Amino acid sequence: MKVRFTVNGAAVEVDVEPRRTLADALREDLHLTGTHLGCEHGVCGACTVLVDGEPARACLMLAVQADGMSVSTVEGMAGDDGTLHPLQKAFGECGGLQCGFCTPGMLMSALDLLHREENPSREHIREELSGTICRCTGYMGIVDAVEQAAAELRGFQEGAVVGPEQ
Repeated sequence: MKVRFTVNGAAVEVDVEPRRTLADALREDLHLTGTHLGCEHGVCGACTVLVDGEPARACLMLAVQADGMSVSTVEGMAGDDGTLHPLQKAFGECGGLQCGFCTPGMLMSALDLLHREENPSREHIREELSGTICRCTGYMGIVDAVEQAAAELRGFQEGAVVGPEQ
């Protein structure tokens, strides 16, 4: 089946089997390998992407279900010039990543949170990111990174600094 959707702002068309997952279409057909496959049962959260602005497990969603929709992956977070998104930058600065396997799912989940809430509490950050499992960091650096990015993004909104487009 031909499936047409937008990925990170670019219109794409892929020819897929009806049972092909969105994760497989992104990784294998579109070569966007930032969307990681862990459990392939929707439990670990490593495959989280945003579909029409809402978090979705790409391992559970069929590519045909994305027809006509907008999909955002971790590859789309950085600016066109390669400038890291404040979340990406903060994850590195705060020790929010180690092996990096959960990182794309964490980043997309955190991005969703920060689109909805500009100043989440540490407890709320933990709650929102609880659907993505990290076996390396202990989550402290991840929570610190989301807090730091939220503060930086609030500065962008106040017009103090110009940052990458959201």
